[in-house]
Amino acid sequence: MRIAFRFKTVPFIATLLLVVLGIALGRWQDRRADEKLAVAAELAGGSAGAPLVLGTVPLAPEQAQFRRVSATGSFVAGWPVYLDNRPHEGRAGFYVLMPFRIQGTAMHVLVARGWLPRDAAERQRIAPYPTPSGPITIEGVAKPNTGHVMELGDAPPLAPGAIVQNAGVAQVAAASGLQLQPFVLEQTSADGSEGVLLRDWPRPDLGVDKHRGYAFQWYALALTAFLFFIISGLKNGKSSGTKTNQ
Repeated sequence: MRIAFRFKTVPFIATLLLVVLGIALGRWQDRRADEKLAVAAELAGGSAGAPLVLGTVPLAPEQAQFRRVSATGSFVAGWPVYLDNRPHEGRAGFYVLMPFRIQGTAMHVLVARGWLPRDAAERQRIAPYPTPSGPITIEGVAKPNTGHVMELGDAPPLAPGAIVQNAGVAQVAAASGLQLQPFVLEQTSADGSEGVLLRDWPRPDLGVDKHRGYAFQWYALALTAFLFFIISGLKNGKSSGTKTNQ
C-alpha cells in the first residue's frame, strides 16, 4: 500500500520557521538554566573556602566574585542608598546599600546591608535602623551587582539617602567620590542591626525550573508544528488519492 503525502510549499515554510524558532528558543532557555546552575555551583564553591580579606588594593571582579569576603573598618553612615521595589515574602521594601571604609586605607566596599520593609502609610519614609559607629569586621559574599529591576523614566540623581530603582558600584563611586572595590559585598554577618535589617538573600539558582519549563514548551511547539505538517500532508495526500481513483 503506497502512502500518499501532499507537499505544500507555504505550510512547509511556516512549519520550518516554527520548528527553527522553537528549537532556538528552547536551547536559549536551557542555556539560561545552565548559567544559573553554574552561578549556584560557583557560589557554593566560593562559600566553602576561607574568606578573602579586603585591603587597599582594588580586586578584579573575577577574583572575588561569589567568594566569601571579609573587611574590617567602618560604615560611611552618611551615604546610604535605598533600592526600591525589592519585595520579600510578598512585602514591599528596600535593599539598604552603604559604603564601608576599610580600616587604614582610602578604599571602600559597597555593602548591601539587608532588607528593610517599606512604611505602608508613607512611601518615602525610611524606618530607623542601627549602624555601628566604630570599627567592625563584616563578612559576606561578593556579588557583581545588586540586581536590576525595570525602571520607567529618568532615574533621580544619586545622593545620600536617595531612594532609587537601581544603583551600581560605578554610579555610587561617581556620586560619592569614594574609591570602591568593583563589586558589592552582600552582608551575611551580624552587626547589631539584626531584627531590623533582614539578610535572607535570594538564592542565585532560583528560576532554573522556570527556564526548564519554558524550554519544554518551546520544544513542544516545534514538535507540534512538525507533526501537524506531517499529518496534514498525509490527510491531504489520502484525499487527493481518493479523488483520483474515483
